[in-house]
Amino acid sequence: MKYLLSLLVVFGLMSCTTSQVSKYSKIEYEAGPCFGFCPTFKITIDSERNAILEAEHFNFSEGGSKDDMNKPREGTFKSVISAEDYQKLVTLTDAVDVKTLKDTYEDKQIMDASKKDLRVVFADGSKKSIRLSVGEKPEKLTALTNYIVELKKNQKWEKVK
Repeated sequence: MKYLLSLLVVFGLMSCTTSQVSKYSKIEYEAGPCFGFCPTFKITIDSERNAILEAEHFNFSEGGSKDDMNKPREGTFKSVISAEDYQKLVTLTDAVDVKTLKDTYEDKQIMDASKKDLRVVFADGSKKSIRLSVGEKPEKLTALTNYIVELKKNQKWEKVK
């Protein structure tokens, strides 16, 4: 009987410490090329905090030259985002209220800027995609995309291909 009681206590404690289910199953941010040396990449972060970085060019060095475009893509990398960093990502995404945003924040008069895409897949399967470039956009959206770029820079990436 005391073993059964101990087992119930352990299960009860484990259920109290299980992680909270995220309302986002995937957050993806993609930055395309520009008429310069803009980092070109796609980063995908899932609800388990797994991150995949598909790095094309100019992601791991400052500056660049035209010859760098002839080099092979930098590669595909993986990392696990810390719980703290992931929570900040979720908090910033919540603050933006993605579902209420317009589908595009592009200044079509500026042709040489990198085009960016933010895609959020919610736990219920619904999706929201937002096309971005330079120009005006909500401040909280800028904070979110800047944070994703910072995550790209400060993770320990392991090359997978």
